[in-house]
Amino acid sequence: MATTTANPAAITTWKLDPAHSHAEFKVKHMMISNVKGSFNGLTGVLTEHETDKTLSTIEASIDVNTVATGDAQRDAHLKSADFFDAAQFGTMSFRSTKVQPNGDGGYNVTGDLSIHGQTRQQVFVVEGPTAPGKDPWGNTRIGLSATTKINRKDYGLSWNAALETGGILVGDDVNITIEAQFIKQ
Repeated sequence: MATTTANPAAITTWKLDPAHSHAEFKVKHMMISNVKGSFNGLTGVLTEHETDKTLSTIEASIDVNTVATGDAQRDAHLKSADFFDAAQFGTMSFRSTKVQPNGDGGYNVTGDLSIHGQTRQQVFVVEGPTAPGKDPWGNTRIGLSATTKINRKDYGLSWNAALETGGILVGDDVNITIEAQFIKQ
């Protein structure tokens, strides 16, 4: 009687390339327009299960001190205890718990998003990953885009100011977009 050994699943580990990855956010200012900002300093690892993408995982973090909105005074305020409190909570992080195809050729990736010492379950809509490609130095790369919307108050980011005309200075909903490139390990 012949015995068969099941082939182990093909797993590929991809390291996030911080030089070619960034996160952006958009939030309403004075209830009339959006203010955008970005973060650099992303790190992370994608463990891709090649035959069943739903078994893939991702872990990523962002250095809060890299926040940039184009205004040094606003950046300093965002790093202060009024918002991110970068001295105490220097990183934001995400760890996936579930990956599901979304019907648009991408995935809904659910996981634990930690900001300002608060952790909540969050779903990112992911486009990609792209097909692997070789860079001029022989590295194999993939890319993906991920988006979500959070309520900043859910993460303890509740500072605000009332406007004389009614309304508030900073909106509660924050749109987040991540553009990430990964290098095969």
